[in-house]
Amino acid sequence: MTLRLVTLAIALVALVTVPFWMPGDYYVNVASQILFYGIFALGLNILAGYAGLVSLGHAGLLGISAYATGYMLQQGFGHPVAIVTALATGMVAMAIYAVLSLRTTGIGFIMITLALGEIIWGLAYRWISITGGDNGINVHTRPHPFGIPLDSPNAFYYTTLVVFLIALGTVTIFVRSPLGAALMGTRDQPRRMNALGYHVWGIRFWACMFSGLLTAVAGILFVYYNQFISPQAVDLTASAEVLLMVIAGGAGSLFGPIVGAALVVIVKSVVSAYITRWNMLLGVIFVGIVIFMPEGLVPGSVRLWKYMFRKTPPKDAAAAEAKP
Repeated sequence: MTLRLVTLAIALVALVTVPFWMPGDYYVNVASQILFYGIFALGLNILAGYAGLVSLGHAGLLGISAYATGYMLQQGFGHPVAIVTALATGMVAMAIYAVLSLRTTGIGFIMITLALGEIIWGLAYRWISITGGDNGINVHTRPHPFGIPLDSPNAFYYTTLVVFLIALGTVTIFVRSPLGAALMGTRDQPRRMNALGYHVWGIRFWACMFSGLLTAVAGILFVYYNQFISPQAVDLTASAEVLLMVIAGGAGSLFGPIVGAALVVIVKSVVSAYITRWNMLLGVIFVGIVIFMPEGLVPGSVRLWKYMFRKTPPKDAAAAEAKP
């Protein structure tokens, strides 16, 4: 427990001091990307990790909130109205998404979410009056919370960090709550949970809603960071990418999706500047994780740590116990 607390304290200090030891604004922006993609991955992990429901349409849900933000700003509304509208739109979309997809589990759930994601992608291309089609929507300004402009990389990073920590704390409370325990029960023994009187569909529905809230928050941060949203952000590749973040870091673990998000973003934004075929490198990394740490980087690292530093009794004590 002490080692875990020390590790968390070091990680928190590192996050708070990022603008001071990063070599430039570009890398601060990369850190901001890691944070809001971490929120996105946490949202998907609620379903894929704790509920056992793998979704291939979550990028579409992120895109709905991002498009709602951009559209409201384009219509002349202020940032508070745009953010509230984006959250509400994202939750409504998630409710529809859940009602349609929770009709089944397993492969059926994956296929329905894939189809819903493709529908959203098609609407993003064809509903030009709302989404702008291929041209997308430009966001020319960022909000000024408490009078603080978010135009600089440092200001945007710290705002994203605050939102990230709130999201992480909320997920921690959810996972350790009775609802979180019931959700994991529906993942492992749905028939037994149903026999015990739990409403399995209802538990999964509210898990979807919580996942949708985190995804909507990530979508708002995404559009404010890029100041642009286009259909490319909601395609199948984007959904598969965030799913890989969850799986690589460790589905069903609290910090796994965050580590997975950091891995993918760093390879895409930093390593790609030095390695032309960074996609192949990322694929090799994922294959290596699946072979050597099938449970993910974080649970696998914990397992390896315990194996390497497990407490073994002294030789004299072991010999004494062996005597009759």
